[in-house]
Amino acid sequence: MSLTTLPRDTRDTLFLLAVIAWVVMMQIGHIPWWCTALAFGILGWRTVLSWRGAALPGWFPRLVLLALTLGATWMTHRTILGRDAGVTLIVVLLALKTLEMRARRDAFVVFFLAFFTLLTHFFYSQSLLTAVGILLALLGLLTALVNAHMPVGRPPLRRVAGIATGMAALGLPVMLVLFLLFPRMAPLWGVPGSETLGRSGLSEEMRVGEIAELVLNEDIAFRVKFDGEVPPQGAMYFRGPVLGDFDGVRWRPQRSAFPPAMALPVDLRLEGEPVRYEVTLEPQRRPWLFVLEATAQAPDLPGLQPTMTRDLQWKTTRPIFEMVRYRAESHPRFSHGPRESMLGLQDYLELPPGFNPRTLALAQELRRQTGAGPDAAPAALAAVIERLRTGGYAYTLEPGVFGQHAADEFWFDRREGFCEHIASSFVILMRAMDIPARVVTGYQGGEINAIDGYWVVRQRDAHAWAEIWLSGQGWVRVDPTAAVAQWRIGSLDRLRPAPGALAGLVGTLDPTLLAQMRAVWDAVNNRWNQWVLNYTQGQQLDLLRRLGLSSPQWTDLLYALLAVLVLASLTGAAWQLWERQQHDPWLRLLDKARRELARQGLQDNAQLPPRALAEKVLRHFGDTPFARDVKQWLLRLERWRYGKERESSLATLREDFRRLPWRAKDPR
Repeated sequence: MSLTTLPRDTRDTLFLLAVIAWVVMMQIGHIPWWCTALAFGILGWRTVLSWRGAALPGWFPRLVLLALTLGATWMTHRTILGRDAGVTLIVVLLALKTLEMRARRDAFVVFFLAFFTLLTHFFYSQSLLTAVGILLALLGLLTALVNAHMPVGRPPLRRVAGIATGMAALGLPVMLVLFLLFPRMAPLWGVPGSETLGRSGLSEEMRVGEIAELVLNEDIAFRVKFDGEVPPQGAMYFRGPVLGDFDGVRWRPQRSAFPPAMALPVDLRLEGEPVRYEVTLEPQRRPWLFVLEATAQAPDLPGLQPTMTRDLQWKTTRPIFEMVRYRAESHPRFSHGPRESMLGLQDYLELPPGFNPRTLALAQELRRQTGAGPDAAPAALAAVIERLRTGGYAYTLEPGVFGQHAADEFWFDRREGFCEHIASSFVILMRAMDIPARVVTGYQGGEINAIDGYWVVRQRDAHAWAEIWLSGQGWVRVDPTAAVAQWRIGSLDRLRPAPGALAGLVGTLDPTLLAQMRAVWDAVNNRWNQWVLNYTQGQQLDLLRRLGLSSPQWTDLLYALLAVLVLASLTGAAWQLWERQQHDPWLRLLDKARRELARQGLQDNAQLPPRALAEKVLRHFGDTPFARDVKQWLLRLERWRYGKERESSLATLREDFRRLPWRAKDPR
């Protein structure tokens, strides 16, 4: 058999199975491998049975498969509840349901189960690519559903798909109104799930090798749109967690043993003109807001109440599970922290005993050369930077695994590493020289998209630098990586992962084509993020303000939505009334003439055309003025419909109809 000669039921079943396979395929990255294999195995089995016209399996094989699914789900997720376990089960249950699809009633259950499975894709992603895939699946399911309501004959799938597409198009205005006016709530897919999904790539602790894995990650961390002049790329430091506590292996935020009254003051001092910009932050499951150093005023982010820590990091009241957009104002020129020595600075001098003895010896040697005390700190800093610049140190993404004395290995043995190695080793050496120092993590730089003018900061732009305390100045940013590899900080030639086979082929044919394609795709994704995913309740209220409301509340959204629905209902009713009046007015006028003749005693066959009806009028009423007038009117009505030229309009015929002597007592 071929597809064109298959029975109608077989063809419809195969089409539905193909659509379900597409729905399942979109979940491959979010379900266990065994779930994917089992679902596609069941769908393949059902396809073979349908193609051969064989009987469906009984209850026992389905029960065995269900038991295996429950057991495997428990072994994988250690639960059968929750998001991930629930999606795993729903995918397999959808496939299993096709094995008992014997009647239209069973098919309808499969339809709506597939619609529900389609909805679960939004648990993991709301990207433009996901939306396009879901739209295709939605049209496929609607086509199958419409086809199931056309049981007679063999309607072509192309025509059925056209009907389904038309139905979806009719629903677009309703969808648009609900999107614009329905009050925004926290999305269902914002519930916490896998701790590794959508994270920013930075954490509250730093170990050697962690950021190296992120450098090659092309995922977007956030986008930035500057209002006016853009600061130099080398000055774009987006501050994240500040790490001051070191145990010899990892860096963590400083937890001071001093009482709160002795905590270091922020004392943020701003200089020059501010830089104003807007950030669109991707979901990261962390309560961090990334802003340029330094930002004194809280970013404009209603509902999350951003607060600044003592080390200038901005945080929110809860982790960020959805895309957010906020405005900020920063001063690239700034200073902060105490200018005079304080007891609290002792926290940033501590080093664990028993680690990096050669680095400690190097610190003593440098102190003998540059001198000791706060006044000698600038000279010591210059000596260390000069050592990094001229000592044969290199930036690499593959430095190998460091041992217990990581700083010793960097300064004396390997002399290479990435920003984590360099910043950590630098801070350890500074502390060994009695100079307070700490590690700052975040993102540095980015790349501009020439299509829409947004700066795109990716996970590969994750970076670590240092801050040291200098007397009379406070905390001062020092990026030791710039002394080893200046191109890593201030150049548009950023780190990039090796291209794949297809990307490499495109790059060989046209070196600029791949970059242009990615820029266009990023710009399209950004528009999707700005206009759809980031359409918040604040923007809804702004829409009401533009419509004339001075101080709109969320309840006004409901009133506006209700008003639009009432207006749409009245418009629909008026359109139906107008359509009823406009539906073939010629036939309505002829039918009106038949009813008037029936009142005069002439019972007419409703199938008679105007000419035959005119002859019947003449035979029934005789050659009277009334009969002749009605006959002429009917002939004119016929010529208006079927003649080559219309001697009068339908409105004239309607007016002449009212002038006929229908109310005469005896038309004869």
